[in-house]
Amino acid sequence: MMKSVPALYLAIAVFFVATLASGNCCAEKRIGFLMFSDETRYLEAANGIKDKLTEAGYPESNTHYIIEKAGANKAKAMELAQKFANEKLDLIIALGTSSALILAKEIKDVPIVFCIVYDPVEIGIAKSWKSSGNNTTGTSTKIPMVKVLDNLKLLRPVKRLAVLYTAGEKNSESVLMDLKNIQAKAGIKIIPVLIGANEDIDRLLPEVLHTVDGVYVTGSNLVNSRITTIVDMATKAGVVTVSHLEDLIEKGVLMGVCANPYTVGRLAGEKAVKILRGAKPSSLSIEVPAKFEVVLNMKTAREGQFPIPSKFMKTVTRKIE
Repeated sequence: MMKSVPALYLAIAVFFVATLASGNCCAEKRIGFLMFSDETRYLEAANGIKDKLTEAGYPESNTHYIIEKAGANKAKAMELAQKFANEKLDLIIALGTSSALILAKEIKDVPIVFCIVYDPVEIGIAKSWKSSGNNTTGTSTKIPMVKVLDNLKLLRPVKRLAVLYTAGEKNSESVLMDLKNIQAKAGIKIIPVLIGANEDIDRLLPEVLHTVDGVYVTGSNLVNSRITTIVDMATKAGVVTVSHLEDLIEKGVLMGVCANPYTVGRLAGEKAVKILRGAKPSSLSIEVPAKFEVVLNMKTAREGQFPIPSKFMKTVTRKIE
């Protein structure tokens, strides 16, 4: 016997409500990705985010991804942020501190999930780690610098550590500040070395290397662009290099304590999924990975003939050959 028309309508309505609630029937989501540069850490983090989104039911087959790269150019990033503001996006992913800063300033009405940002509270895009208080949330690569220096001292008894940074690059400045804050406790003198132009590396580094035991490479895009030169110069001078960025160790930096960028990306992806399902960014705390890696570049160790103490080797979780 056929159902009555009202009963049929009710059954259809219940079916669609249930289907929508399960996430199997929904309008195509539009998600923008803004990468500040082609640095490997941004690409790996983006892969982690997309993998998490795919697993949660937002694959590229039914999700419209708009992926843009700023080429390490702040003016270009600003232009792309303005483009995103006009795209009617459901969510924006910011990869890198500069991208996050620009997007957070320009866009207030679309949820933003940032990733590979060192200290979102220090740079002003979030009010606290518990809640941004605005339309942003995300994940951080903030490593306790005491862990980095403790592991560095296991490798070599460094007393003077040059920190290569660039003024105006907030992540770079934040790392320097964190290192300066713990230098007395760590028993290591921090020597800030301002790199404002390409030629500063060739001009300043040879002299610096005569006066220090180690060189810390921050997340400055300018410094990163000359990483091979920096590592070669330091290694030939018998000076160890260290960073908290895994991709820089892959490019030659001797050692570091790092948050795996793919893992950081998946963590950001979890937040993206929650937002797409209705959560407000300010309700999601900003997180750092639960585990860090101690990474050693064996090629650089051999080229510099750096002795690797067994006590340090026991802490290493990943070797780059």
